[in-house]
Amino acid sequence: MAEHLASIFGTEKDRVNCPFYFKIGACRHGDRCSRLHTKPSISPTILLSNMYQRPDMITPGVDPLGNPIHPTKIQHHFEEFYEDLFEELSKYGEIESLNICDNLADHMVGNVYVQFREEEQAAKAVSNLTGRFYAGRPIIVDFSPVTDFREATCRQYDENTCNRGGYCNFMHLKRIGRELKRHLFGRRRRSRSRSRSPYRQGSYDARAHRRHEDRDYHHRKRNRSSSPSRRRGRRSRSPGGRRDRSPVRDGSEERRARIEQWNREKEEAEQSNKVNGSGANNGSEDDNGNMQKGEE
Repeated sequence: MAEHLASIFGTEKDRVNCPFYFKIGACRHGDRCSRLHTKPSISPTILLSNMYQRPDMITPGVDPLGNPIHPTKIQHHFEEFYEDLFEELSKYGEIESLNICDNLADHMVGNVYVQFREEEQAAKAVSNLTGRFYAGRPIIVDFSPVTDFREATCRQYDENTCNRGGYCNFMHLKRIGRELKRHLFGRRRRSRSRSRSPYRQGSYDARAHRRHEDRDYHHRKRNRSSSPSRRRGRRSRSPGGRRDRSPVRDGSEERRARIEQWNREKEEAEQSNKVNGSGANNGSEDDNGNMQKGEE
């Protein structure tokens, strides 16, 4: 029992801890929650609470003046904020994911979750962002226990079937366009692949020579494999190989001819057995040792 309690201490399985805080890094009860909200002392994920301010914050689809806002304009406003924030946070380290909640509840509205590649990078971001302002509002930053966003996000929202709307207790993550995602995250992947390449420091001539050698090698290999004489020699080189061992299946006509031949041979054998049997009966002896002629 003691080992079990020690294994679940400080985790979601421990009943004294709030499961929602462990999953989404926020709880709708806040400080009034009956369970503990254990904040991590270090984590690769940081939380910027209520940082994103939607243009239709008061009423969805309507600006503060009461004018309707087109969804394209709302998405454009969101992607500008996303790119601006990504460029700023990239100064502290490599970003694995940047997620912004589209929920409307007070404890999740505008929450920004940033997951760095290393915990030291997240600690640097927390240290530098503390006390700063964005758009005239103070930045509230802290470490978050969320490391697996698959458990934190609402699957029904991704399938457009969530009935709770913006007041769902799980994350409704707002998505960016494909072009912006390729521009921000694809650049990181390309730089990482270049840094891992052993030929990155080589000259252009060395890389060109390497590509030329590889092209010649594949060309020679293709010619050897496509040579008919080599293919014939390869088959003749192994007479007991796998290809020779596998039986060749006859066609339907050949099988019928072979069956007819077997039937003829069987009939001939039966006829010869009958002839031999009748001859033996005609030449049998009686009890006195005299030859007895068979009955006709």
